[in-house]
Amino acid sequence: MGDGRMRRVDEAVRAVLSDAITKDLKDPRIGFVTVTAVKTSPDLRHARVYVSVLGDEQLRTETLDGLKSAHGFLQGRVAAELSLKHTPMLTFEYDQSIDRGMRISRLIDQGPSTDG
Repeated sequence: MGDGRMRRVDEAVRAVLSDAITKDLKDPRIGFVTVTAVKTSPDLRHARVYVSVLGDEQLRTETLDGLKSAHGFLQGRVAAELSLKHTPMLTFEYDQSIDRGMRISRLIDQGPSTDG
């Protein structure tokens, strides 16, 4: 499958999941979640879903647990809304890129070190 098509599939899956998570999931473990990216395998059998969670480490862990327990429902939403040859098996992972970006931004704000 071409790179352009895979990007469109990834974006379509991301949009469906974002909508379903924000509007349909009622699990109290799930905090404020943003689906930042989806990476689908070329055979469409697996999709790694990257999420960012507003809050501390405990809230992040609880949210990921809630998403993992809702993966069947979310996979069903992807199957119902997208016409794909296979519905990918979803796995959720915390997207650390936002944390890294904030850490880099803090370092830049601090300016050059005046040590020795």
